[in-house]
Amino acid sequence: MTDTTATAPDLLYGASAIADFLGVKRGVVYHLIETRRLPHFKVGKVCARRSKLLAAMDALEEQRVG
Repeated sequence: MTDTTATAPDLLYGASAIADFLGVKRGVVYHLIETRRLPHFKVGKVCARRSKLLAAMDALEEQRVG
């Protein structure tokens, strides 16, 4: 059995949790998922890792600045 305590704080479980983290509405989360612009996976509900979302936002910012 693996220890998940180190990764659990990084996990956002559900579209509402992802939306709260990003500061957007749930509909925006679903739109970003449908257009493949949001790194996510499903375990019952849609899930995402805070670290992956932050990296994706950094990449978007670099595209705009660069």
